[in-house]
Amino acid sequence: MGQPLNRHPYIQILLVAVITAIAGEFKINPFAGDIFRIGLGSSAFLLFLLLFRHLPFLLTGVVTGVFILLFRTGLDLAVTDLTVRDSMARHCSAMVYYIVFAVLMSVIKGRVDRFHPLVLGAVAAVIDLLSNEMELLTRLLVLGTTSFRLNEWTYLMAIAMLRTYFTTGLYSSISVSQLRLVQKEQNRRMEQMLGFGSGLYGEVFYLRKSIGTLEQATLDSYELYRSLKDDEDEAHSRRVLHITQQIHEVKKDSQRILAGLTKLVDREVTGDMPLSGILRFTVKSNQKYADMLGKDIMFTRQLTSDYATVSYIPLLTLLNNLTANAVEAIKDKGTIYLNVYEKEDMTVFTVTDSGGGVKERDRELLFEPGFTTKFDEEGVAATGIGLSHVKDIVRLFEGEITVNNAPHAGGAMFKISVPTKKLQKEE
Repeated sequence: MGQPLNRHPYIQILLVAVITAIAGEFKINPFAGDIFRIGLGSSAFLLFLLLFRHLPFLLTGVVTGVFILLFRTGLDLAVTDLTVRDSMARHCSAMVYYIVFAVLMSVIKGRVDRFHPLVLGAVAAVIDLLSNEMELLTRLLVLGTTSFRLNEWTYLMAIAMLRTYFTTGLYSSISVSQLRLVQKEQNRRMEQMLGFGSGLYGEVFYLRKSIGTLEQATLDSYELYRSLKDDEDEAHSRRVLHITQQIHEVKKDSQRILAGLTKLVDREVTGDMPLSGILRFTVKSNQKYADMLGKDIMFTRQLTSDYATVSYIPLLTLLNNLTANAVEAIKDKGTIYLNVYEKEDMTVFTVTDSGGGVKERDRELLFEPGFTTKFDEEGVAATGIGLSHVKDIVRLFEGEITVNNAPHAGGAMFKISVPTKKLQKEE
């Protein structure tokens, strides 16, 4: 396998020289005769310098200038009767132009990204004009003659402005396209991170809850051991003590796992996100889920309140769980409505679907661990831990969750109310 091109700057410099030389042959002659040629070579060279700023500008200018001198001399020898000396004298000013242009561009090399495109075009035009002056001075010194008049200088300046603004405009368009590709990739990675963080948060939440349960089980088991020991039931007391020690070991192992997962969550999930971004991600991920299930579901979002929150991962966990349940509740085709608004000091999230609703007798049991109304084709029940998980997280935020049927939608509406101060990022 060959090395990537960007690891071989000398090859890139040579390519710049070759393409610039070829582009320079597409030219216009604004003045009488062939004393001064304005071609696409300078535009191509400027574009290359803007795009390949990792290259050493001075070396690039020298190589390009020397190559163009040799290239044009070779063409003259092939199609004219000029001698090598006369041809090199004729074209050495072009070599000076590219070297001076590269030197002047190296002065602004580190500030290109800070220039507004209009300012960059003006600066490049000035560099072009100064390089042209050095080219004219070289022609004067080498050939001894020049025939420029004031109106021709004005025309030369206009050409320089048009040429540099066209090139910098093209460069800006390429830069914008590159930024869009980078942003698209960043958004993709952000979606992966959010999905990962949301799922991991749920696991961390339940692991922390399980550790609390293990702690209580350890205490209860130890109390049982002491009671049996006081009753002089040696055999059973030793057995209970062994069980207590095993529970304690499981608890310590769980704590070590929790510590590692917590660090991972803290490293992967940072910053904040607006509520609108949370809803957008929820809809996008569950749209993919609906497509995977072969369901035609339309999602609608409505926000009357939108602020940044650092608690976006637990909120994503809540809304993803409820929205995924809504997707599963809809048979083949339907609509899911997500709404966010503030009411007094509470922020309210609702997830409403057209899936048929929740039976009255199931509402009180819906958030209990292990309860489910979902069965697969073989009659095997789902775990039913999702909604109990949602309720636990809502309680963590000192909020509340309710479920009712929504006749206007034809399904169920889950409503989460959380104190705004628990969510809103402090300014």
